[in-house]
Amino acid sequence: MQNVAKHVLSEWGGIDVLVNCVGGSDAPSGGFQALTDEEWEKALSLNLMSAVRFDRVIVPGMIERRHGVVLHVSSIQHRLPLPDSTLAYAAAKAAVRTYSKGLAREVGPKGVRVNTVSPGFVETSAAHDMILRLAESQGTDETAARQAIIDMLGGIPIGRPARPEEVAELVAFLASDRAASIHGADYVIDGGTLPTT
Repeated sequence: MQNVAKHVLSEWGGIDVLVNCVGGSDAPSGGFQALTDEEWEKALSLNLMSAVRFDRVIVPGMIERRHGVVLHVSSIQHRLPLPDSTLAYAAAKAAVRTYSKGLAREVGPKGVRVNTVSPGFVETSAAHDMILRLAESQGTDETAARQAIIDMLGGIPIGRPARPEEVAELVAFLASDRAASIHGADYVIDGGTLPTT
């Protein structure tokens, strides 16, 4: 990660928009007792520290130029954790949200905007593969497997997962000058999954 960031700086001298969208989990099912220290460290390293490390290299140049946008992609699991296998992931994504808010307060006065995007169930190619595996393991079809995931989340009022391009449109808007006064915010894009609190 450090090498990538340093290469970008040496080739381009800096960037104006940084989107940290790394994330995932391959933790075993079984709840909190199934998560070893190594599983927790892996979840925190991938889902939190990857953003922190990139920011440490890229954001100083933004501060120096007094211009830049940082977007962290979190997850609705920061408010709706699924305890069976993604508890460490959810905790790491909650930490991303808190980190983003703190970073926003620090660098906002220096010309750098920071926001978080928190998607719900997005049917990426990896998610689609998971749906197909679930269908095969349960002896059902793709539609039933997709619905099983939706049901596990407590439902999606719009009736379907988000499409990757819908999330990308939100990210593009937040990165643009049209969003110049949006700062320190968390934008949920989940089709209505999260209940109102």
